[in-house]
Amino acid sequence: MILKTILLSAIELAQPTTPPAGVNTEGLADFLRKFFAPLFLVVVSVVALFFLFTREITRFVQFIILAVAIGVIFYVPNIIEVTAKAIAGALGITRG
Repeated sequence: MILKTILLSAIELAQPTTPPAGVNTEGLADFLRKFFAPLFLVVVSVVALFFLFTREITRFVQFIILAVAIGVIFYVPNIIEVTAKAIAGALGITRG
């Protein structure tokens, strides 16, 4: 009896389910930007100061260029969406 209950529960859990229809991700990107922006700035500042105090100017410049590129990717509105659409279009992927 117990084994039968366990097997029926396992079969029920193994059935595919549909995602909830009421999931709302509106504003999620803005929330994540507001959440991670201060953390990003603190990390960039600390690492940049470390490179300056150790007089590693070449690494400092490389790090600043990388930090600016990452900042542009994550904080310019819609750049990820536009880039993803452009890559999908270049690969010939259309909306289905």
